[in-house]
Formats: sequence, C-alpha cells, structure tokens
Amino acid sequence: MAAFSGGKTYHHGDLRNALICAAVDLATEGGPERVVLREAARRVGVSPTAAYRHFDGRGELLRAVRTHARRRLADSMERAAAREPGADDPTLAAERRVAALCRGYVGFALDQPGLYRAAFCVPRPAGTAGAAAERQPAEPEIRAFTLLGEALEALTRRGTARQGARAVSGAAAWSAVHGLSLLLVDGPLRRLPVQRRNAVVETTLAMVVSGARAL
Repeated sequence: MAAFSGGKTYHHGDLRNALICAAVDLATEGGPERVVLREAARRVGVSPTAAYRHFDGRGELLRAVRTHARRRLADSMERAAAREPGADDPTLAAERRVAALCRGYVGFALDQPGLYRAAFCVPRPAGTAGAAAERQPAEPEIRAFTLLGEALEALTRRGTARQGARAVSGAAAWSAVHGLSLLLVDGPLRRLPVQRRNAVVETTLAMVVSGARAL
C-alpha cells in the first residue's frame, strides 16, 4: 500500500468500506472497545485525516460496525433455520423454526463474541450535549428480533394465545436467548464444559418453545 509523502493525498477506491472492514476486524478481535478510527485508518494505510473525511468520529464508525454485526447475527439465525429438517405437522415445523433461530442466535454469540458485543453496543454521540444526542439517527429495525418475532407469531397462531400475549412473546423469547448468550460469553456460564453448555442451551430453547406454545 502506498505511503504518504510530499503532501500528496492517498487515494483509495472505496475508503469508507475499507475502514468499516478494518473496524469489523478490530471488533472481531476485541469487541466494540477495540474499534478506534485512528487504528482503522492505520490498518488501511491512510492518515487519520483521510478517515475523518468519511466518519465524523468513532461513534459513527462504531454504528457502521454494529449494523454489520447485526446483519451477521441475523444471517447466522437464518442459516440455522435452513438446516433444520421440516415436518409435516405445521405446529412441529413452527416449533423447530423457533428453536433453530434461537440456536443460531446463541451460536453466533459463542462463535463471534467480539462482533456479538458490537451488535448491541451503544456508541456515544459526537457531542455530550442533549441536542447532539437528539441528532443521532433513529435505531433501525433489528432483523434478528424480527425473525424471531415472526417465527413466534406463526407458532402462537396455532394455539389459543390472546393477541396481547402474542405481542410480547417475541420480546420475552429474545430476552431469554440474549440473556443466555451474555451469560455464556461474558458471565459465569462462560466456563461451562461444552457438553453442559449445550445442555443449558437446549433446555433454554425448549423453555422458549414451550412458553410460546402455552400462551
């Protein structure tokens, strides 16, 4: 990669995406705390000044990494659901899809703990004043939650669930798998032997499915 000299500006074909890729690598290695704009610029081979032409600061870069991480999380869930065998019984098929999506969620957290942390980080606004915080873009829809919510809706429609109960079932299930993921990645369950860890995961998923079925 070319070096800087004589005041010449380094030209990169797609510097913004290159910086995001470098930042994603940093998050993969050490979570959102590792994402620093200057370090991303160094890895790409450009000056911090060049990087600041594409990002206002660390917060904006971290939001781009968070978007990437959330997309990867949803992709993991969809791959897990695609691997799940179908079933002639629609209710059983719906149950299997819910469990598979949850399994893909937890699996991503275990396989990519740094990116998993980045997926739910809260980047600091560019300024510290309340007005600066208000200028931050609205939170986009999280596809992982949408996937789980839709699968649970399909399952609860086959039962006698009240409409109000259906509306909160997604949040309740997400709380269960997200909490379990955090415990396995950063909490007291992170040292569980693989066999016990898998048993805890499967028991939690069975509770999510049975809870939705009982609504």
